[in-house]
Amino acid sequence: MARLPDLPTPALVLSLEVLERNLATMATTRPGATLRPHVKAHKCTGIARRQVEVGHRSFTCATPREVVGMARAGVGKDLLLANESVDPHRLAAMAAAERETGIMVTVAVDSTMTVDLAAAAGLRHVLIDVNVGLPRCGCAPEDARSLAQRALAAGLTVRGVMGYEGHLMTVPEDDKPRKVKASMSSLVEAFDSLIDVAGEECRIISAGGTGTYHAFDPDDPVLGRVNEVQAGSYALMDSSYGAQPLPFEQALYVVGTVISTASRDSGSWAVIDVGLKSLGMDHGNPHIDDAVVWFCSDEHTTFSMNDGSLPSIGDRVAVQPAHIDPTIALHADIHVVPRWGEAVTEVWPVDLRHW
Repeated sequence: MARLPDLPTPALVLSLEVLERNLATMATTRPGATLRPHVKAHKCTGIARRQVEVGHRSFTCATPREVVGMARAGVGKDLLLANESVDPHRLAAMAAAERETGIMVTVAVDSTMTVDLAAAAGLRHVLIDVNVGLPRCGCAPEDARSLAQRALAAGLTVRGVMGYEGHLMTVPEDDKPRKVKASMSSLVEAFDSLIDVAGEECRIISAGGTGTYHAFDPDDPVLGRVNEVQAGSYALMDSSYGAQPLPFEQALYVVGTVISTASRDSGSWAVIDVGLKSLGMDHGNPHIDDAVVWFCSDEHTTFSMNDGSLPSIGDRVAVQPAHIDPTIALHADIHVVPRWGEAVTEVWPVDLRHW
């Protein structure tokens, strides 16, 4: 068993205790099929297996590689590519994985081309991806019905609709339910427009994320219609979601080593070997407890301690990423400790990374 001071850095270190607490908290609110965990947040079948253990059998994926990797690993029973693909080779690889493993594969479609390519590749199930306010993928709500008819004519099963209100993940809590409901109204309307043509297998209304999972009030006539939520970051967390009043804890840090310190009349600072090449930076600087992060460069983060003290060269420092998903994708392995401060007992590969 490796001790934390012996790890080469930068290194991803995961507390199994905190991970399991996060998974249990979410499973209490969104049990079983009401949650479709998004594996893009961790890209690790080791973590996905823990999500299966708390009752989740269906998963969301962002890339065909994630779909194929999950299927080949035999994790889950129902995999959704919540993304459009027009690559015939990758589409065919997902279809082959479904045939060979028996795990259901569904892909999102938002155009006639994505429908036709999915059918040509041998895929069998689709969700109609609807734009609910985020200017990214998704058809206009009024086009959902005709797209479903195109899919049915191509021999595909339309399982329902999905929409991602990613633009609402970090809005203030006092305004979040109203905005999420307005966004979901268009998704529910799109579902209702195609239900009479899509048949009895059309049941899914899929949406949501870690920042909105709690907004889907089952008693609300609109929000209660969403029957699965695609949250992912809740398992590991980051400083962006950590700034919100969510019941999840930071389970994973990027651990670095202090490689330089300085003390000048203008102040004192330290440098660790964690930088832009080991952190997702699109949500801003990372966080270090009891410290102020000055800036990050390719291989370094410069920071100062709030009390003016200096760490020693060689000390280990836990860095909380601002965005966990792209951070994970920069690393090959996750070092698992039972609890913070204990020795590493397992190393889980980030086996779903790349494309």
